Amino acid sequence: MKIELNGQAMMTGATTLAELLRDQQIDISCVACALNGDFIPRGLYDSSQIAEGCQVEVLSPMQGG
Repeated sequence: MKIELNGQAMMTGATTLAELLRDQQIDISCVACALNGDFIPRGLYDSSQIAEGCQVEVLSPMQGG
């Protein structure tokens, strides 16, 4: 299916947010995610379904000031 990950169109076979992150080799423990503009708590990544056309944003914490 075609989704958008951080503003870039891509194809994926993943069906959950956790599966997508693993497929993209993104460390789940150190990112925050939004699905279609809604923040998703880390504990819900395994149950958060993605579908055709979803917009996923993955943010890594930044240090500094």
